[in-house]
Amino acid sequence: MQLSAAPYEERLTAPRSWWLISFLAGVSMALILLPFGTLPMLGGLAGGTAVAAVVASSYGSVRIRVVGGSLIAGEARIPVTALGEAEVLDAEEARAWRTYKADPRSFMLLRAYIPGALRVEITDPEDPTPYVFLSTREPERLAEALRAAKAAA
Repeated sequence: MQLSAAPYEERLTAPRSWWLISFLAGVSMALILLPFGTLPMLGGLAGGTAVAAVVASSYGSVRIRVVGGSLIAGEARIPVTALGEAEVLDAEEARAWRTYKADPRSFMLLRAYIPGALRVEITDPEDPTPYVFLSTREPERLAEALRAAKAAA
């Protein structure tokens, strides 16, 4: 596998506040089990916190990568030759493209806690998907990596 000229990788991790919420979910489980004794309460604290942390971690484990002439976003793998221009979206424009401007045929990798985004047109005539919408913390860097990968391809 050939690496792209400017490799890019980003993990869309969950915000820190979600880890606090995970702990609070464990505390609420402990309070539910408190009438059954101290040992079930401690088990509820540990188990509830662990389950909530696994859910937060799995939601925040999605990655966006530009490598090997492809854009890999979550489970999608799109060759850069099928991509058009990348449009960097600020928070307001990203919100608009997530809501009333959105096309239901588009591929969206959304994370509401990430304000910035990148919208990339799909130029493949065989693909009915009009564009890819990606929540990203570094939209300019991702757009530059896509341009470099298209130039290398």
